[in-house]
Order: sequence, then structure tokens, then C-alpha cells
Amino acid sequence: MKVTYDSKLKEYARHLRNNSTNAEIKLWMQLKGKQMQGYDFHRQKPIGNYIADFFCNKLRLVIEIDGSTHDFDEVQQKDRNKQDFLNKLGITVLRFTNKEVMSSVFQVVQTIEDYIGEFEKENKINN
Repeated sequence: MKVTYDSKLKEYARHLRNNSTNAEIKLWMQLKGKQMQGYDFHRQKPIGNYIADFFCNKLRLVIEIDGSTHDFDEVQQKDRNKQDFLNKLGITVLRFTNKEVMSSVFQVVQTIEDYIGEFEKENKINN
């Protein structure tokens, strides 16, 4: 799938990569370098008018890490709009909190691995 994005987001995505949260860094250590069952993940990836925390094109998967600002109604509405947009592109969104990543990253990884297993089964992929 070809991913298009607003080119104005490229610089902001770079800024976000250079200023990652502790939770993003912790999960990135598990995803980078095709460590996740050989799949290539990108961080702070522009998609449309949004930036996904982590994205794997082959899996059509976005992973979002939500900090405390995501507790506000306005931010939750933006999250819903972003997720609706991504879902319309055929992209699944897995969402975790900072706390989940920081306290049990291996459970987060297991959830991602479970998604990969289901995706491969449904799409008959042998990675």
C-alpha cells in the first residue's frame, strides 16, 4: 500500500523522533531492526494529515502510545478522528498507554505478536 502524507509533517515527525517519550523509546527497542518477527516498523510516520507513533506497512498496523494528555476530551476526539481515518485506509490501530508500556512492555509485545499471528493467518502470510 502506498502511504501518502502531508509533506509539511515531515519535519515535525523528525522533531518527534528526536524527542521521543520514555515509553516510545522502550517500545522502539522491541520493534526496531525488524526484531518483531521480521517486520519493518517506522516511528513517527506521517500518514495523511496525521503522524503515527509506529507503523508497519506490510502489516497495515499503527501502534499508538498514549500519555496523560490523551485523558482530555478534545484529545480523545482527535484520536477517534485519526483512528477513523486510518481504519478507512485499511490500517488497524493498537493503542497502549505510557503506563502499560513502562510497567509491562512484554505484555504489550505479546499483544502485538498476537495481532501479527492473526494477520498472517487471515492473509496467509508465512513471514
